[in-house]
Amino acid sequence: MKQKAFVVGILIFLLGLIITSRLFYIQIIDKKYHKLSLKNALKKEYIIPERGYIYDRNEKLLVSNLEVYDIMGIPNQIKKFDTLKFLNLTGISKEELKKNLKKAKIYSYNKPSLIVPKLYKKEIALFAENIYNFPGFFIQKRSIRKYHTKSAANVLGFIREVNSMEIKKDPFYMPGDLIGKAGVEKSYEKLLRGKKGVKFYLTDKFNRKIENYKNGAMDTVALAGKDLKISIDIDLQQFGDSLMKGKRGAIVAIEPKSGEILALVTAPGFPPEFLSGRNSSKNFNKLFRDKVNRPLLDRALQGAYPPGSPFKLITALIGLQEQVITPATSYICNHGFKYGRRAHMFCHCGANGRRVKLPWAIIRSCNTFFANSYLKIIDKYPTPAIGMDHWSKQVKKFGLGRYLNTDMPVGSKGFIPDSKFYDRYYGKKRWYATYTLSNGIGQGEVSTTPIQLANVMAGISNKGFYYTPHVIKEIDHGKILINKRFTIKNSVGIDSVYFPRIIEDMAEVYKSGTAKYSRLYDLELCGKTGTSENKIKIDGKIVKLPDHSIFVAFGPKDNPKIAVSVFIENGGFGATIAAPIATLIIDKYLTGKISRPDLLKRVLQTNLEDIYKMKYHEK
Repeated sequence: MKQKAFVVGILIFLLGLIITSRLFYIQIIDKKYHKLSLKNALKKEYIIPERGYIYDRNEKLLVSNLEVYDIMGIPNQIKKFDTLKFLNLTGISKEELKKNLKKAKIYSYNKPSLIVPKLYKKEIALFAENIYNFPGFFIQKRSIRKYHTKSAANVLGFIREVNSMEIKKDPFYMPGDLIGKAGVEKSYEKLLRGKKGVKFYLTDKFNRKIENYKNGAMDTVALAGKDLKISIDIDLQQFGDSLMKGKRGAIVAIEPKSGEILALVTAPGFPPEFLSGRNSSKNFNKLFRDKVNRPLLDRALQGAYPPGSPFKLITALIGLQEQVITPATSYICNHGFKYGRRAHMFCHCGANGRRVKLPWAIIRSCNTFFANSYLKIIDKYPTPAIGMDHWSKQVKKFGLGRYLNTDMPVGSKGFIPDSKFYDRYYGKKRWYATYTLSNGIGQGEVSTTPIQLANVMAGISNKGFYYTPHVIKEIDHGKILINKRFTIKNSVGIDSVYFPRIIEDMAEVYKSGTAKYSRLYDLELCGKTGTSENKIKIDGKIVKLPDHSIFVAFGPKDNPKIAVSVFIENGGFGATIAAPIATLIIDKYLTGKISRPDLLKRVLQTNLEDIYKMKYHEK
């Protein structure tokens, strides 16, 4: 009996030794089960940094942040839960919940994904009290944009949830993160977004936080994004918005001595807060589907239109540089310019058979003078093709026919033709300079954007150079330098000696020329009116609608501080509506007041919506 008890005792001892050894191996030697338990209990939470603020050039706050909360979910930790209760606590729909859970599983079973976005403090409170009922879910704090202006949505841009391609491209982002999608928010995303922080927590079986893991030794702090000061004068921008009510088009204002963009108005537009908050996706789709007004099109940067008569200034400067004309050169203008057997370019400068010289041609916008000058530029060279290529190259030095490389994420090149274009159209050696005559007066195949025309004004006011237009003025309160390309002078390829004559004539446009009714008596401004034809097809027939109204200007004449271009779709003559708008913008910026209330009244009372309705009746 004693022997039997001894054997049992030995067996129990050996069994205990085996169990103890196994426990020692599992807990001390083999980390596998420790890792598994830790994986279930340890939660990694990213701390979303506060996005950088955006200020205008006068340090007025334009964009800050508003605190919101997201409900995140980790698919492999989500257990069965009361769906109805979840829906009641969050306000999300059943369909949206299913869709977001499915997206989360596609992204990763082990990483957190966004399930319910952008809940405010009051909305998240009840869910936070009941979170233990929903294992696998947790709350994450973040910020959305808060706007302190109703203007400049096209400049400021907006932020939206990242898509799968953006996540693959940049490991910084996870599902539910926000990224700049337009404007400054997109161009300066990496500066504005900051750097994420990380916190590690131990949780209980109800997914409730117990304590910091290792007393926070592994945690990292989130670093806020950099603040930006942009060059926009928000008061001027808002004033421009008010002038564009009932109109379509753009206003661009640039500071010539720096290339800083003072105003970048596009109409019709929308308030920036329209694309912030929980309804941002719904509102974006609404704007995107509006193919009539096209509010998402930044006409200031992307609208490519025939420049009309402002382009004549370039024709004049190239003609002077090529020495095919002088200020004394004259041509007879008899209501237009005849070329070929039947072709005729009409002119309304009022010369009525008299000789026209360069000053009159600019002041009264003579088509005949600039058509002749353009032909002389092309015909100076052995063949039309060589002449055309030389002309095209020179025009592009003004920043036309190519991207200006601004710091805005969108833009249009416009179009400046060359010999290859006409070779494709007419056939090689089967065209002549007269085939392209309309180019000389800013019609034909030439197209430009409003920002390009404003930049041309900056180049003329600087007597031969411009700085690349940009909206950034200061980064992180001056601690980070802006891109060097914005501080380099770009030559327009015209000797400075030729500019004073053009500038004097542009000043006379305001005094006695086509813009005399928009003159400011206390400021000497320089300008040039323009119109471009606009024809559409309605019910199968070509119908001529009112011309587009164009005006370019800078002021004051001596030591210019602002260069402006205005483009009004279907606004009629340049002097009718574009010139008053440009004058008001310059007056407001330089003096802080309006010295011509009659101009302001005329502009505010001009509404072109009926024309736009007819325009979209049928195309």
